[in-house]
Amino acid sequence: MDPSNPTATPEARLHFLDYWRIIRIRKAVIILVFLLVSATATFVTFLLPKSYSSMARIEVHLPSTDIANLSGTSLANMYDPYFIETEFQVIQSQTILDRVVDELDLNKVWTDKYNRATKLKTPESRAMLKGMISLAAERNTSLIDITVYADDPNEAQQIAQKIAEVYEQYRREEWVASMNQGIVALQTDMTNYIEDVRRQETNVDKLREDLKVPDLDPQSSMPGSTLPSMSIVLLQNQKIEAEALATKLNGELGKLLSLDSNELVQALPTVEPDTQLTTLLQDQTEAEQKLIAQEQTLGMSNPELKTTQDLLVKLKSQINERVSGLTNAIQARADAQTAIVNAMQKRLDDATAEDLETTRRTRPYYLAKMDLEETKRMLDLIKFKVEQEQANMSMPTGKMVQIIDKAEVHPRPVRPNKAVNIVLGVVVGLVVGFGLAFFIEYLDTSVKTIDDVERTLQSPVLGVIPQNVGYLLDEGAESPHAEAYRVLRTNLLFSRKDEKLNTIAVVSAGAGEGKSTTVCNLATVFAQGGQRVLMVDSDLRRPTLHRLLGVANTLGLTNYLLKQNTLEEVIQTTKLSTLDLMASGKLPSSSLGVLSSAQMRDLITELKRRYDYVFFDSPPIMGVSDASILASEVDMTLQVIQYRRYPQPMNIRAKQLIEKVGGNLIGIVLNNINMAQDESYYYYSGYYHDYYGKNEEDSGPGANGAGQEKPRGEIKPKS
Repeated sequence: MDPSNPTATPEARLHFLDYWRIIRIRKAVIILVFLLVSATATFVTFLLPKSYSSMARIEVHLPSTDIANLSGTSLANMYDPYFIETEFQVIQSQTILDRVVDELDLNKVWTDKYNRATKLKTPESRAMLKGMISLAAERNTSLIDITVYADDPNEAQQIAQKIAEVYEQYRREEWVASMNQGIVALQTDMTNYIEDVRRQETNVDKLREDLKVPDLDPQSSMPGSTLPSMSIVLLQNQKIEAEALATKLNGELGKLLSLDSNELVQALPTVEPDTQLTTLLQDQTEAEQKLIAQEQTLGMSNPELKTTQDLLVKLKSQINERVSGLTNAIQARADAQTAIVNAMQKRLDDATAEDLETTRRTRPYYLAKMDLEETKRMLDLIKFKVEQEQANMSMPTGKMVQIIDKAEVHPRPVRPNKAVNIVLGVVVGLVVGFGLAFFIEYLDTSVKTIDDVERTLQSPVLGVIPQNVGYLLDEGAESPHAEAYRVLRTNLLFSRKDEKLNTIAVVSAGAGEGKSTTVCNLATVFAQGGQRVLMVDSDLRRPTLHRLLGVANTLGLTNYLLKQNTLEEVIQTTKLSTLDLMASGKLPSSSLGVLSSAQMRDLITELKRRYDYVFFDSPPIMGVSDASILASEVDMTLQVIQYRRYPQPMNIRAKQLIEKVGGNLIGIVLNNINMAQDESYYYYSGYYHDYYGKNEEDSGPGANGAGQEKPRGEIKPKS
């Protein structure tokens, strides 16, 4: 395996039991913080001075009148979404608070009350007063609650009531002052407009005289009807009538001229009635009828017939002459009417030109007259507005501020609220305690569970060792801790790839992780199984095994490697016949690299031949090179990781060092587990304890019958 490219670890997901485990492990922190915060909150609550409150409730409105003003509208219907918030700031403003300070003489009262050497000034009293006020709006209403907190209930009542009264008075004064200022401004404008009207009227009269304007309607702002314009209208009407008559005559004449003589004679009386022509036509008709009758009775040579014929010729001649005369008369009238139209057109053109000249000449007068009318209109509007505002001032007005609830004296203090403060202290204590516990757990990157080891190191956990284990060599095979090491032994044997692999180095990332105890107890378990086992103390700088077994360290590994003693001389026996020990011996300062010598490799080969299993204790691999050398020379390496001691990156680095030198890391031993805090390890070790405990209870009293025999499963203190 390439240590520079470790296998990516799968993502860890927290389960509810993981949170419960954190709570159990960090319960001391949680309880301590909880008690500290709760006690502090309770202590501070009882130390805080008592505070009394009094509340005055007011109803606020925009300025309004009870009846509509002259324009027919009322301010009561106006809506301002920021009105309540604005009034909050007004109530706490310098204007209101300074009035309260002055009317209640708070400068002197508080100077005496707090024993001040110098009399308080208004800004100081105002700041103190502002800190005592709390304002709140009733939801969906126009009500404002003015609450004042003080150490004296009477003082709180007086201040709350006075603030409401001062604010009510201030709103009324402001409204009256605002109305008066508006009326004064309008009256000033009205005076200016009156002067403008007078000046403009004088100018208009002068222009009328200078320009000789014949204004028939002096009250109108528009130009009136002048004589030329009236003549134009009259001429236009006459011209229209003359044109209509000329058109009619010309039309009738054209139709008559288009007829033949007979048709003309018949049509002319209808167009131009004439008595003479009508008489002639009647005489002609009678003569024709008479002629027809004579032709039937008289001969052609009869004188009467001839007379009638002559009469008929004469009548026709007279009729033609009369028709010609009437036609000429119609023609003359048409020509005369056309001449009249032309004359009227000339008169109309002259009148129009005269009217244009009059308009141009009188334009300055009418413009000045229009300006005068506009100024008069504005003057009327301002007069109306002044009268309206004066009427509004005299109208009954609804109260802009009304005190709904007067402030009252409440003898019971409202601050501090002991029950609420204590409950909050308890809640905050729990929250801070749990938060701190989880934060510490988050910062703690050490090994906590088997899953942490297998996920980060990608190596199997062969054994889980509880806290405060004793030495099995002293406690015997019935020790309650023996089963944990027997489980480790079994997993170790099954993890071997070859039964010939029998030299094992026990290493760890840092000091104090329990390597020596693991070597001693694991070797004891192997020896109790009947195998010949040797423990070699390879930690030449801080040897430990000789102290655990209570033997001398005068002779040992260094003596053999330096060829000072034989192998038989440096191996010591223990009270367990199948278990031997090779102590470290004294290490001269000039022999620090003795473990990397060929003599060490030969020693390992010889020990493999003589013993079934050889266990090597080693120094921390992160600080001393001896452990790396040893891991490269033995058959198997077992890494010990102490529960919640060193960060995980340190353990990962230790594993990488073993693999870098070619060591055969067979597995991990998770050491020093606190079974009382972390119940997730119960099935690794707790079951064995319970099993042996029950057996001891079932066995009853000892042979002496006194019941004084100690249970076989009792854990002895670590020596």
